[in-house]
Amino acid sequence: MAEALELQARSLLTAQAVRARAGQMLELGLAGALQHFTIDLDGMDGVAEVVLTVTRKAYPTLDIPFHARWRHFVLGGVDRWARLADAASWPDRAARARSEFDLAIVSVLLDAGAGAAWRYRDAVTGQGIGRSEGLAIASLDMFASGLFSGDARAPFRADAEVLAELPLASLTSAFQVTDANPLLGLEGRADLLRRLGNLVSERADVFGLHDTPRPGGLFDHIAAQATGGAIAAPAILAAVLNQLGPIWPSRLELAGIPLGDCWRHPAIKADDATAGLVPLHKLSQWLSYSLIEPLQRAGFVVTDIDGLTGLAEYRNGGLFVDHEVLRLRDVADAARAHAVDSLLVVEWRALTVALLDRLAELVRAKLGRTPETLPLASILEGGTWAAGRAIAFARRPDGAPPLKVISDGTVF
Repeated sequence: MAEALELQARSLLTAQAVRARAGQMLELGLAGALQHFTIDLDGMDGVAEVVLTVTRKAYPTLDIPFHARWRHFVLGGVDRWARLADAASWPDRAARARSEFDLAIVSVLLDAGAGAAWRYRDAVTGQGIGRSEGLAIASLDMFASGLFSGDARAPFRADAEVLAELPLASLTSAFQVTDANPLLGLEGRADLLRRLGNLVSERADVFGLHDTPRPGGLFDHIAAQATGGAIAAPAILAAVLNQLGPIWPSRLELAGIPLGDCWRHPAIKADDATAGLVPLHKLSQWLSYSLIEPLQRAGFVVTDIDGLTGLAEYRNGGLFVDHEVLRLRDVADAARAHAVDSLLVVEWRALTVALLDRLAELVRAKLGRTPETLPLASILEGGTWAAGRAIAFARRPDGAPPLKVISDGTVF
């Protein structure tokens, strides 16, 4: 019995489960059976056109990279990480990949919503950068300075023992946080990095195969699963969820297994203990997308990119609300703040995942592309995230999402 429960729990730690439960939520919405949203698919073609317009402006040749953390390290046309990494001396490709895993994992865990007020002043340009881009450059500066390294001679690493003891004051200073420059969820971010450090320290069998324990050791764990030099993208997510899952703040568990970014909704049906559970795994999938390129640079072929799903966050979700594909049953909900585990937010996020799949089909049809030549990861980058941000700023001066979610800095 316990073994069956554990298998059921682990089934939720997959992209396949995210897609299936999101699809079920969409079917409920189309049948008029959801509490908070109705759905108007007639607006989808217009959304696809908007996404295409934004994509062509950003990538005129339609040679679109993946939606990944690496995009945010490019500032003013300069790829700052590539410049640092290319100038460094690496003993082999695996060493660079471990370093890039370190950077991606730490940077993504620090990348929850920043709030509208916060800015990071870039030392190179003097520019004040907000939101995800500001968080990215700040985290890259921290990494390059050796803030997370236990070896002053080797700054480009994140050591478990350093992360486990990371003082809140170090992050406060590095993010340039003051009363006049507040950053949402700062304590939650610091706690997450400390949890990461403690977990990695305890699991040297996973994270210390070729080095002292560090998050970048996950590269070796994933690389060992390659078949003929190929790794399927969903296997990256499975490794992230199963190996890093315990770092998330206490949420739902099943058979003692933390389910991460997974929430309750009574309308979701299943014939086992996973009934009523909706996995979304936004940050873990964002991280998985961000681990593809280091694996490729290390010589691996990453397959089944579309095995991962769209990301259930407020830019993609806002795209569908602002274009009125998703409509609130109670318009007053737009003015209220909603807990991340509320039925409204769970519905919104799951519907976003399912609608992104439908939107991808429309975009590909308009361009004559296939999932292989235009994966969902590139449509997100082109794409949906930027279009969601653009309409948010067009509708609201501060670019806030159309719905207010109370976040602890570890979901979005």
